[in-house]
Amino acid sequence: PGYRVHPTKVMVVGVSKKAVNRRIFEDEFAAQLKAHGVDAVASYTVLPDKKQDDQEAIAAKVKELGADSVLITRLVSKKTVKVYVPGMPYFPPPYYGRWPDYYGYGYREMYTPGYMSEEQFAIMETNLYGAANDSLIWAATSETEMSGADLSLIKEYVGTMVNNMVGYGLLNK
Repeated sequence: PGYRVHPTKVMVVGVSKKAVNRRIFEDEFAAQLKAHGVDAVASYTVLPDKKQDDQEAIAAKVKELGADSVLITRLVSKKTVKVYVPGMPYFPPPYYGRWPDYYGYGYREMYTPGYMSEEQFAIMETNLYGAANDSLIWAATSETEMSGADLSLIKEYVGTMVNNMVGYGLLNK
């Protein structure tokens, strides 16, 4: 709560086994941070994939670039939730040729069968650290339904995190 400084240069680190997802996350965070007046550097542009888990290499690049903060985002876990979707009533089209057909129509309500559906969620974590003393400035964990393509989910997630940082006064509007 006592943190009152706006980050001016952020090293964005996406932790992912898929290099393409890492790049998309880092590029999207960098673009959205830049839209709020922050100079942001995607770590993959200065660090090869094989150095992604090398803390000393990351720290050296942060210092070399003069970054005042490091934003790290990662997939913590995935979960599947089973949801029951109940059946819906429907009425077959009426036949009015004879009164017994019309009378019987009222008893012909039918239902579509209910079914089980699975929804998948990604549990994501994003942390912002001060580069001077490696201390945590801001942290967020979210649960995002995985209903679309990776790219659209990533953009939506990053937008939510950046808006959250704006809401806490970490970024300019």
